[in-house]
Amino acid sequence: MNIMNMMMTTSSSTTTLAMPSPINTRPPHIVSSCNYNYNRRKGLLRLISCEVAVKSNNSTTSLELDNNNPSLESASASGSSDEEAEAEAKIGSRIKVKVPLKVYHVPRVPEVDLTAMEGVLKQYVVNWKGKRISANLPYKVQFITQIEGRGHVKFFAHLKEDEFDYLD
Repeated sequence: MNIMNMMMTTSSSTTTLAMPSPINTRPPHIVSSCNYNYNRRKGLLRLISCEVAVKSNNSTTSLELDNNNPSLESASASGSSDEEAEAEAKIGSRIKVKVPLKVYHVPRVPEVDLTAMEGVLKQYVVNWKGKRISANLPYKVQFITQIEGRGHVKFFAHLKEDEFDYLD
């Protein structure tokens, strides 16, 4: 059986192999061997690699699937690399928050209103350890503000692109 006759569909959670089988032959037997990594602290089980062997009555075809291999990523990930390159080019730009937005994570301050504040775009966080993640607030912005009793305070906030305007 030729590997070109196999159709492989990959998604973020499953990989499906579909093989055409000629009439009057036994259906192929699919054997898979997968390696997993278990993170005890987070309680997560992650697929590291998987080897799939398709055995028919006259031959065996083997296909190895690996999470670290970029050739097996979906086509949408390669299409979004232009978007990532465009966003990475804007790192270091000055921005101004255009929507009413409050943050509550600055130490010893109950809340900070970011409306109309200016900051510097520091990072586009859609890639983590070489893998694409689905960050819902992908832009990391550094703000410096004057807080009474503390002086100048530097802090970071994560924003969406529709929450700020570029000043540069």
